[in-house]
Formats: sequence, C-alpha cells, structure tokens
Amino acid sequence: MTNELYHEDAYLKVFRATVTDVGEQGLTLNQTAFYPGGGGQPNDIGQLKLSNHDLSVLKVRRSEGQIWHHYEGGAPEVGDELEGLLDWERRYQLMRVHTAMHILCGVIWRDYGASVTGGNMEPLRGRMDFEFESMQKELVYEIEKKINREVGAARPLKTAILPRQEAFKIPDLIRTKINLLPAAIKEVRIVEIEGLDLQADGGTHVANTTEVGSIRIVDYKSKGAINKRLVVELEA
Repeated sequence: MTNELYHEDAYLKVFRATVTDVGEQGLTLNQTAFYPGGGGQPNDIGQLKLSNHDLSVLKVRRSEGQIWHHYEGGAPEVGDELEGLLDWERRYQLMRVHTAMHILCGVIWRDYGASVTGGNMEPLRGRMDFEFESMQKELVYEIEKKINREVGAARPLKTAILPRQEAFKIPDLIRTKINLLPAAIKEVRIVEIEGLDLQADGGTHVANTTEVGSIRIVDYKSKGAINKRLVVELEA
C-alpha cells in the first residue's frame, strides 16, 4: 500500500520515494504526495525526477488499493529512487476551492438545512448543487455575504481518522443526499472547519479559512424541481 503523504501534510510540495511497480497503468510508489482525485477534487499533476531522466505525471488514480501515476517519459525500474514535485500552484488553488466548497456547504446546511446533491471543482472554480426548491438573486447575495464572513472569521481546519462505526455516530456527518462512502471503507477521514462544518472527506484543504480569499458566486441555476446549482470563483 502506498503511504498517502498528502493526508499527513497537504502543503508537501516535494518528496522522495521508491518505485514499487511498473505496468500498463503507470507506476506505483512506496509513498506519494500526489492526490489521486476523489470527492470532486481532481488529481494532482507534476514531475518525477530520476537520476538520469524526468517523467511528467499526467494523471494519478486509485485502483484496487494502489495509487497509480500515469506518466510520460522513459519507463523506470522497480527499486528506482526518485524525487516527486507537485504542480504546486494548481494544487494550492484546488485546496482553496475545496475549502471554499466546505464553507459554502457549512453555511447552507447551518442556515437553510439543504443537502448537497452534487459538486465538482477545478482550479479557482467550483460548483455545488443543493436541495433547494427555489433560488432567487436575493438569496444568492445573502449566501455570498455569509460565506465571505466565514472566510474572514479565520477558522482553522483540522482532520482526524475515525473507525467507521464511531464516525457515523456524529450527527449530520454526511451532507450529501446519498451516502457515497462504500461499505468497504472501515476508517473515515473527518475534515472540520472549527465552529462551522464537520464532514467525511478525503481531499486536501488549506489550514485556515483566510487562505481561501474572497469567494464570488458567479452563477446560479435550476437543475431540477428541488435541485439548484451555485458556481463560485476565487481570486488568483
């Protein structure tokens, strides 16, 4: 199993690792800071630097318990040592957006009791769907003011790993309309925005809400009778 360094330190940009397998799916490492994607957050990209050549990491994904790095360049060998470098600007933008999505979700759950029905993100932009019957301009403006107030509140974020049974004793841990956590997952990673939001989540986040910066709701639309979408953007 690959040691998932991004869960130990989301700010880790460079790391050392050893190649443990090479195949059609790419290569695996004994440890990695490349996030394989999930929960709406895209996978990381970057470089792997070997002693005699460099590889471009084009995609990272999890398959059957392993994290595979799809690369471009000459194939390494099992046992090769290398240095991994994340495309940090892109990763940090995704971290900021992911935390912004949790701020949005936390405010809407707290103040309006609406469940999440879907979501996705890209660098500096994200969208989230909620179980609202109606969505008017005045409500969108109100939500935007509230989420930026939470950004300015300088709320710290922290994570924890809990046994599944213990985690599901936490009220409102799952904010999505459907519980998307597979039954096979026995331990649940919890991400908390202190005083605002507590959710099961496997992605990467900033350490404090102030790092998110100003959030703009740039679009809203109806995606069904009780399904409304909000699109947010962050400053570069």
